[in-house]
Amino acid sequence: MQKRMGEAVARVARKVNDTVENKTDSLDLANCKLMTFPVGIYKAMRSVTEGIHCISLANNELKSLTSRFVTTFSQLRELNLAGNYLHRLPEELTSLLHLRAINLSRNRFRHFPEPLAAVTTLETIDLEENEIAEVPVEKLASMASLRSLNLRANPVGPEMRLLVRPLVPFDVLLSPEEPSPKA
Repeated sequence: MQKRMGEAVARVARKVNDTVENKTDSLDLANCKLMTFPVGIYKAMRSVTEGIHCISLANNELKSLTSRFVTTFSQLRELNLAGNYLHRLPEELTSLLHLRAINLSRNRFRHFPEPLAAVTTLETIDLEENEIAEVPVEKLASMASLRSLNLRANPVGPEMRLLVRPLVPFDVLLSPEEPSPKA
């Protein structure tokens, strides 16, 4: 167990060092078994955080995202958090003034993450395979940049389906409706 943990830590350190040394604009920490975002990364990356535009933390074991993460990586354009255990987002997410795409598929959201509606630059929101039944249609309709909202494999009710289509000027991806059981 300890050997595997050591290997995971070494893999994260290698990926962070590669990003810092090569001054790339992305950080890929997908599939690293992270339960939290390692605090040491903030210090290791302090010289390049402003240049980071894309972060993938997909397929980890994250239960939350901290406000420090959001304020540190303030220039993000793409954030991939798919395949974690997230159920809410910090309010500070609204300060990501350049964020264009966020992937929150395969998480634990029961409600539409409200901070997303205030991010005016968002073009793509992926919430596939969560537990979202209701969507704030009015707030979404006012998101001028939004082009695509993926809500496939969510328990979105039929009344929401009727409301969403005429009110929003972007693509809404929903799972096919289940046929009503015959009485």
